[in-house]
Amino acid sequence: MYKVFLSVLCLSSLLIFPVAEATTAEKPSSQPTSQSQATQSKLIKINSATAEELSMLNGIGQAKATAIVEYRKTHGNFSSVEQLTEVKGIGEKLIEKNRNQLSL
Repeated sequence: MYKVFLSVLCLSSLLIFPVAEATTAEKPSSQPTSQSQATQSKLIKINSATAEELSMLNGIGQAKATAIVEYRKTHGNFSSVEQLTEVKGIGEKLIEKNRNQLSL
């Protein structure tokens, strides 16, 4: 009987304590909590970023990221962020979505 009571007590505490932790986790923290927030706080240098880093931008998948790297290899470094429009599939709207994350 004692073992049953102890088991029920342990299981009950497991159900109660995660709820308490969830309410304290809602407090704002100074560290990013998701990959997109981490990406937003980090500038991506378009003249040196890898395809993997570029693919973290909003609306840029692996294919566009690879196209940016290939364009850079063929034509040299970008002289402005706006020059990204010369890469097939990259338009003004895409640049505007990511402007605060892009640098040379």
